[in-house]
Amino acid sequence: MSVSTYTQPLTTLPEWQEYVDAIQRAPRTSPTVRIIEAGGLHLDLTGQVYSDEVAIHIEKLLEVRQLSARRAALIDGHPVNTTEGRAAWHTQLRTPRPTVEVAEERKRALEFVRRSDSERRWRNIVHIGIGGSDWGVRLVVGAFGYAGMWRNIRFVANIDGHAVEGGLAGLDPRETLVVVASKSFRTAETLENAKRAIEWMQAAGIHNPLNQVIAITANPKAALSWGLQENQIFQFWDWVGGRFSIWSAVSVAAGLAVGSDVVAGLQSGAKAMDDHFLNAPIKDNAPVQLAMAGIANRSILNYGSLNISAYDSRLANLIPYIQQLEMESLGKSVDLNGELITVPTGPAVWGMPGTDAQHTFFQWLHQGSDGAPVDFIACQNEDHTWKEHHTQLLAHCLAQREALMTGKTYEQAIAECISAGLSETKARELAKHKIHPGGRPSNLIMMRSLTPFALGALLALYEHKVFVQGLVWGLNPFDQWGVEYGKVLTKDITAELKGAPARTPHDASTQYWIDRINSES
Repeated sequence: MSVSTYTQPLTTLPEWQEYVDAIQRAPRTSPTVRIIEAGGLHLDLTGQVYSDEVAIHIEKLLEVRQLSARRAALIDGHPVNTTEGRAAWHTQLRTPRPTVEVAEERKRALEFVRRSDSERRWRNIVHIGIGGSDWGVRLVVGAFGYAGMWRNIRFVANIDGHAVEGGLAGLDPRETLVVVASKSFRTAETLENAKRAIEWMQAAGIHNPLNQVIAITANPKAALSWGLQENQIFQFWDWVGGRFSIWSAVSVAAGLAVGSDVVAGLQSGAKAMDDHFLNAPIKDNAPVQLAMAGIANRSILNYGSLNISAYDSRLANLIPYIQQLEMESLGKSVDLNGELITVPTGPAVWGMPGTDAQHTFFQWLHQGSDGAPVDFIACQNEDHTWKEHHTQLLAHCLAQREALMTGKTYEQAIAECISAGLSETKARELAKHKIHPGGRPSNLIMMRSLTPFALGALLALYEHKVFVQGLVWGLNPFDQWGVEYGKVLTKDITAELKGAPARTPHDASTQYWIDRINSES
């Protein structure tokens, strides 16, 4: 397969300039309702800049960027992570007929959960991991364990001692399973926190605390050297990126907390979205169209961020999950050739559950000088008994999106003020402050209800969106070299804070604080 156009700088492609021109000519919102159904989700893209002309140039741009071939390479497990020379084969982890090694690890994890359930073991779970080894499990437990679980699960991620202290406080060590999740089994925060958990069990008189520890890692040799037995180690592989870990054995803690059927449902939903992404035509392909709308917003319309407003309190942890997925994947400024990308890439991702968000930052979204595209996420049906609550929740979601799309003109604001009893003079003064520009882009992703299947489809939707955006921008969405540099510096500074001489010189401010901390310790 020729990769000349795939690796060519984006702005040198005539298809890119044609897409830019089409976006700039298109209306700020779609003139007709534009909804794509995929994996049980309804993706409403009506609030995006779009036209029939835009649709034509999307197809042309994706053809020259070799979407079909690159998408097949992703799904088939080819080394699409070019800078690290390996696959990004997370889709393999949710197929019903995976490779032998994946099937075996899936079976082992399921048997562990079922055996623990049948024996009513482990009243408490302490899940120790960070980043991709943490956020997915938190999300799943928060989504499906919000009403209570018979097991108590705590999460310890941060190296801050308060995190591990709080994670262990009040638990009975004899009824506690410690889950250590680290792809490399060298993650400093995770291993240090795991040591504290073991010391905590030893202090309680547990003779061999490692009997109450399991590891989930792509480096089983390191876990063996740490003192664990083979039957305590669940493996995944170097082709599973950290931000895709929830599809691997990292989900064991979620299975223990909310049930193995939840994990299976997640995998089924993700597989449905995988199939849709692979087979749906471009115009009706939800991840592709979501990705292209995002590229238009970032690289052409110059929006610097993406807001996630999930109108379901159970999805509070969805925001940091997507934040890591998008910002770690797309926070790049050089292409596959190592050349500077000359258009803005990956936006900052941020947010909060609605309706809390409305009382926090929606003023900025509606009337701020910058604004941001918004992904509204909601469930059509409630899973509780308070129907009125859900009616109002959906009303808020739809109303906020309508205000972003349609806005309010000066004339409308004057009429509103006069109808409220103000004089025409006062109305004209106040109306200037009540104008909403409108035309601010948004999506609405509606689930029928929050099920494991629906959440799995939602996560895969964003995964494939990120892949397409990386493809168009010409960057590698599967590495994270920006994270690695800080880890190297941390090792040196840690040693210096313990009295070792500096191996390399620091900037003046860093050296000042190292010296001050050492002198005052």
